[in-house]
Amino acid sequence: MKTTNPLRTASPATRPTISAPLRFRTTAAGSVMLLAVGMLCGIVAATPAHAAAATIVSLTFDDNNADQLPAEQTMKSLGLTGTFYTVSGWVDQPGYLTQANLEQIAADGNEIGGHTVSHPDLVNLPADEATRQICNGRVALTNMGFKITSFAYPFASQDPNTQAIVQDCGFNSARGLGDLQSKDPASAGFPTGESIPPANPYDTAAPSEVDSTWTLQDLQNTITNAQANGGGWVQLTFHHIATDTDPTLTISPDLFSQFAQWLADQKAGGTIDVQTVDQVIGGAVQPVLSGPDVPAPVPGANMIQNPGLENLSNGIPQCWAAGGYGTNTPAFTVINPGHSGTNAEQLTITNYVDGDAKLLPALDLGGCSPTGTVGHAYQLKAWYTSTAPTQFELYYRTGTGYWQYWTASPLFTASTDWTQLTWTTPALPAGASGISWGLNIQTNGTITTDDYEMYDTGYNTPSPTP
Repeated sequence: MKTTNPLRTASPATRPTISAPLRFRTTAAGSVMLLAVGMLCGIVAATPAHAAAATIVSLTFDDNNADQLPAEQTMKSLGLTGTFYTVSGWVDQPGYLTQANLEQIAADGNEIGGHTVSHPDLVNLPADEATRQICNGRVALTNMGFKITSFAYPFASQDPNTQAIVQDCGFNSARGLGDLQSKDPASAGFPTGESIPPANPYDTAAPSEVDSTWTLQDLQNTITNAQANGGGWVQLTFHHIATDTDPTLTISPDLFSQFAQWLADQKAGGTIDVQTVDQVIGGAVQPVLSGPDVPAPVPGANMIQNPGLENLSNGIPQCWAAGGYGTNTPAFTVINPGHSGTNAEQLTITNYVDGDAKLLPALDLGGCSPTGTVGHAYQLKAWYTSTAPTQFELYYRTGTGYWQYWTASPLFTASTDWTQLTWTTPALPAGASGISWGLNIQTNGTITTDDYEMYDTGYNTPSPTP
């Protein structure tokens, strides 16, 4: 049985995030709706800034990982600045930049940008929740004293409706990923640079994110290829600058230093310029707006959104996300039929070494994840079939939007037939404001789940737990 459990992440091991595919340009229509007309007021189109060099490079850093701070110091020593896209709920958490770190980064001339409150897949959220994530993340960073004008979509997941929300929340631009040429052979036919100003500032083009397979030559080629094809804007995206951490979205400090020195030399020679995203886009700072309040739970009602997994968004059950941690290969698939209705979710784990995987309500601010009350216990129910033992695994959200592991039920045996599990949680601890949970497996095997339920025992008397 699990006793400690972060969600699937890169590194550090406690990072509270969810699995999602790395994406090229996302165009699938999601369920996010446009904001109310009242929030559309006061938006002023950004006025682009200009530079003499034909090629402008922006160094961007996602997810406020603590190992980005030495890289920023390297940049400072070379006279370079960048944009640090910050998940507001992760500030001051273990393994992440502190507010003091961000203040230092901003004082060095870098830009702090928005990256939501808890890093969800925005296209898979209802409109109000997407608005909370985007707007409230900007509010939180603004309240820390930062000028917030630029945004980056988590997982590069966005559609026209999401773009509209970003604009309505007061951002002047938003970055995607994977729509300029990079080392990936699949990008060979893409443009080499984004236009200045961009045709759509809320869907600015960028190469795919830098990962552990990139070499110094790959980094340099993204710039020189743009120079050879008329210039333009190249935004490079980094996550970890470290060793012995996330094996994918990481480059070594030595490689980053070599590239930064090369970039500084190119800048000194006048062949390129290096600017923050805000410097490229320009425009006034827009008013700060909060997202809508989370509706109060309905007494006695099932607290799970889309409990039967019937509503899909971009092929994924809306309000649900893939989670897990450790070394294993999970594959999530919507299958038909379900226990009841059309859909169920099947999870298959291969290449298992350690950790687990599970489907669970999106780690958000309450639009999908149930709102919790400190001191209350909750009855959980779900139907499953599996080839391996399973258990309920739970997380809770703090007031800042940070998600952390809470607890787990005893293990339940594998079942070849649809079986309903019921378990009642302990009391929700102090400081918790929301709950997410799922049925996991911790070995090679398959589990299929459907028809989730959750009840506050203060409103609904639980049936006996088997």
